[in-house]
Amino acid sequence: MFWVLLLLLAWAAAGTTCTRLCLASVRAAAVDDTEAGHGRRLTLYEAAFLSGGPARVADLTLVSMARQRRLLLAHTGWATVVDPRGRDEMERSVLGAIGPDGQSRIAPVRTTAAAAESVRALADHLVAAGLAVPDGARTTVAGAVRQVRSAAAAVVALAAVALLMPSQAQENEALVAVWFTLPLILTLSCLAIARIEVHPYTRWASPAGQRLLSALARRADSGSDDRTYLTTVAVRGIRAIGEPDLRAAFAHREPPV
Repeated sequence: MFWVLLLLLAWAAAGTTCTRLCLASVRAAAVDDTEAGHGRRLTLYEAAFLSGGPARVADLTLVSMARQRRLLLAHTGWATVVDPRGRDEMERSVLGAIGPDGQSRIAPVRTTAAAAESVRALADHLVAAGLAVPDGARTTVAGAVRQVRSAAAAVVALAAVALLMPSQAQENEALVAVWFTLPLILTLSCLAIARIEVHPYTRWASPAGQRLLSALARRADSGSDDRTYLTTVAVRGIRAIGEPDLRAAFAHREPPV
């Protein structure tokens, strides 16, 4: 009857992870406010944060300054200041991250700028407006979904071990398989419900924020000016950068020492 212990492990994994997913979904649903953001438009920084978080805000700021020729981003991965005057808090954060020498590697600049107080203030503003997911819940749903998937795989593995154990030769294999099917059905059902109810498993934007992002993306697809270019970068990230040299600047990595 050793398979019973394996079945208990399967139920424990399935029950624990499914409970976490349900609780995470409830917390995510609590962020949804159908009136949040009604009648307003996102700024580029807001769109960048809701799409990709603090790192996306830093990337957008760098690209925007580079497009205005106030910052040079070399394909070798270096940033050089041309105009040391920041026009807003985000730009001043980038300039401060580059430092007084006016030149720095792009990677540490992105990291430092993403952690700046101006970005944290932007995040707090979006959370208060009901457009961003609170910090404590940002990775909850996606993480819970991954845990349920792992639990489903664990149930299958435990069932295989139980059915292949030599000591189970006299047991009713069909009955053992049925018992393990139950926790598997539980995990798969939770995943299916999560896919319908809370997908996409966003990390940054609340459902209201996602609606505004969708509207912004549609407007970006219909335009062709510089703001449209920056909007595309804010929503889709640096992969949307058209210039090969500029894209290479962000992709550059230091060779291992």
